[in-house]
Amino acid sequence: ISCDVLFHFAGLGCGTLAVLEQNEAGIVLLRSFDWNDGLFDVTWSENNENMLITCSGDGSLQIWDMTKTKGPLQVYKEHTLEAYSVDWSQTRGEQLVVSGSWDQTAKLWDPAVGKSLCTFKGHEAVIYSTIWSPHIPGCFASASGDQTLRIWDVKTPGVKLVIPAHQAEVLSCDWCKYDENLLVTGAVDCSLKGWDLRNIRQPVFVLLGHTYAIRRVKFSPFHATILASCSYDFTVRFWDFSKPNPLLETVEHHTEFTCGLDLSLHNRGQV
Repeated sequence: ISCDVLFHFAGLGCGTLAVLEQNEAGIVLLRSFDWNDGLFDVTWSENNENMLITCSGDGSLQIWDMTKTKGPLQVYKEHTLEAYSVDWSQTRGEQLVVSGSWDQTAKLWDPAVGKSLCTFKGHEAVIYSTIWSPHIPGCFASASGDQTLRIWDVKTPGVKLVIPAHQAEVLSCDWCKYDENLLVTGAVDCSLKGWDLRNIRQPVFVLLGHTYAIRRVKFSPFHATILASCSYDFTVRFWDFSKPNPLLETVEHHTEFTCGLDLSLHNRGQV
């Protein structure tokens, strides 16, 4: 697969996983797979360039193989409500997947095993985002409608840390790629907040500018203090929280809700 492969997912009753490639001709469709419910999130395998996992409105996770014309290789059906978030671990020595659901639980999976390894309970509302730490093996964060950011360790079933991050639903979170103690949250209150796990009494930064709920936030893989966010206000915004005026750029190319974004690991200018 080219380094510039992109992904796209959408859900309108039934869902499609479309794997796209960017080349000289533009963005072309490489492979398309259909599922009988909306697909809410997708994650690439970290050890097989042809494998992806999606999660869907029927509460299931699907494993897909790009080399196969029919889908999916496996289906995991354990969540009792919509599975809204899925992420593949990035630290060496482990191949684990975490999912988050409207059923208020997160689940741990090994793609080689046909059932979940563990269920994490504690959130009191929908889990919108589950993201592995890129630094600490077995550690992930979750963002929820209960207004909290929570940190978990797969070796212990209970929550490790609860951060009352916003006075609104928290829709997204991400880990800084250069600081194992730094995370960012984005919420319905239109703000982004940075959190240092060593001192959670107050945020280390607050970024204001979006005019509607922030749907997704991602740290840059290339710069320790740069991040990107997208919102129901149709915009994508780029920030450098180390600067006195942190808003770097506002991109207004979309004409509807902006629901997802990611930053390329291979091309530092591509989002």
